[in-house]
Amino acid sequence: MNKQLRKAVIAGNWKMNKTPTETAGLIGQLKSAVQNPGCEVVICTPFTSLPCAVDATKGSCLHVGAENVHFEASGAFTGEISAPMLTDLGVEYVIVGHSERRQYFAETDQTVNKRTLAALAAGLKVIVCVGESLGQREEGVTEELVRLQVKIALQGVTAEALKNVIIAYEPVWAIGTGRTATADQAQEVCAAIRRVVGELYGQPAADGLTVQYGGSMNAGNAAELLSKPDVDGGLIGGASLKADAFAAIVEAAGR
Repeated sequence: MNKQLRKAVIAGNWKMNKTPTETAGLIGQLKSAVQNPGCEVVICTPFTSLPCAVDATKGSCLHVGAENVHFEASGAFTGEISAPMLTDLGVEYVIVGHSERRQYFAETDQTVNKRTLAALAAGLKVIVCVGESLGQREEGVTEELVRLQVKIALQGVTAEALKNVIIAYEPVWAIGTGRTATADQAQEVCAAIRRVVGELYGQPAADGLTVQYGGSMNAGNAAELLSKPDVDGGLIGGASLKADAFAAIVEAAGR
């Protein structure tokens, strides 16, 4: 991390876990475990828990995010949630293009771009996820694929709006599998992300961009991953559901 140039951000992605009642309990634990962090701390909860999360985090260092957003402001899209709905709740962040959304719900690079633009237009801060499968890594196309994903996701995003974008590198083969990219592998791809952003927006914009690592970061490997110059935080899955484990990652990012 280079905190002189950009902000370190640790974001928990709770996925489809925790009822509103359970959310209140976990946030209570997090507020005790995470105090005066040296980085920005975000928890992204299921839609049903967002009102509870916004209320429970008031006055704390915790920021609240959603796990997805639709690209239209309203309309006949049964089951979807719009960006204005999120901002009206007091939500600050949203995850867009997570690999599980791409794999199970037919998200494409193009819909990721549309969701990104809609979220930014509504005033949300956006965590855009990119990453490769194990087969794509073994075929040696990781950098080409990630560059393409970044370019499409950012189409139409202005340099000013880019200040509200975080890019999370999540190797699909390391999500929920217990496998983790080595610190050097994470650094290599996060640096490639920063390079392509530099090509699109200029080096100062690239230097100011927060790039997270999102593949099974945990309390045991966080310090090594975060020691790399282009790894500016983490998008945390399973470990974000345990207050002590999440707090340990936040502590590593705050050093």
